[in-house]
Amino acid sequence: MKRLLIIGSSLLFVYILGAIFLYVLQEKFIFLDGELPTDHSYTFDSRHDEINLTTPDGANLNAIHFKADSAKGLILYFHGNRGNLTRWGKVVEHFVKLDYDVLVMDYRGYGKSRGERSMELLLKDAELFYSHALSQYPENKITLYGRSLGTGIASWLAGGHDPERLILETPYYSLASVAQRFYPIYPSNWALRYNFQSFKYLKTAKCPVHIFHGTEDEVVPYRSGKRLHESLPNEQSQLITVEGGQHKNLIDFEAFRTGIKEILK
Repeated sequence: MKRLLIIGSSLLFVYILGAIFLYVLQEKFIFLDGELPTDHSYTFDSRHDEINLTTPDGANLNAIHFKADSAKGLILYFHGNRGNLTRWGKVVEHFVKLDYDVLVMDYRGYGKSRGERSMELLLKDAELFYSHALSQYPENKITLYGRSLGTGIASWLAGGHDPERLILETPYYSLASVAQRFYPIYPSNWALRYNFQSFKYLKTAKCPVHIFHGTEDEVVPYRSGKRLHESLPNEQSQLITVEGGQHKNLIDFEAFRTGIKEILK
C-alpha cells in the first residue's frame, strides 16, 4: 500500500508539474513570433504602403496595406502563428492579383509590432484595424480573412460587425479543442489563456462564411473545420474540402484556388 501511495504521489507531482509548465509557457507554444528591427525595409512585388497604428495602451502595431490597380474591395487578413510580415506579405499578394486591396497586420511581438500581449488586447487590436479599414472602405466592401490562428480573431470581428463575407482557412472550432488534441490529459478549456472560441463568436455573425480545410491537416484536424461549419446555418456557411490538403499547402490545390476565385469574383 505504501508503495502504491508513493507511485501515486509521484505521478500526481509529475502531472501538476507538467500542468504548471504548460500554463506558464503556453505563449511560446502558441505564438511562434519573430521580431524585426524597426528600420527593416519590406520588399514586395505589389504596390504597398507600410502603416503603424498606436493602441490605447501605447503599443505599436505594424501593417502592410497592399493596393491593387483596380480594387473590388479590401481583404482584412489575420495571419497564422508562425512568421511575420516578411512571410505573410508574400502570401497575401495572391489576393492583390485577384484585384483586391489587402491590409495585413503583425500581432504584438511579431515583426515590428510591439507591446504586451493578451487575448483581450489581441482582439482590441483587431478592432482597431477594422475601424481603420472602415475609415477608407464601405463595410460592404470589406472581406475578413483568417488563417489558422487568425481564424478565431477574424471570427470574433465577424460576430460583432457586418462585413461582406468571412473566409476561414484551416480554422478551429475553438483553440482549446486543438490544444486538447496535443495535450489530452490536461483540461485545456480552463487552462488556456488564449481560448479563441470561433463557434461562439460566429453565433452572432450575419455575413456568409466560407471555410477551406484540407483532409490531411496535421495541425488543426479537418473535423474541426467541419464541426465549425456544421454549427452554422446551412444557408450561411460553405465548406470547401481540399482532398489531401495539409495545414500549410492549400494554395497548391486547384480546389482552393478555384474556390477563392469563385468567392471573390
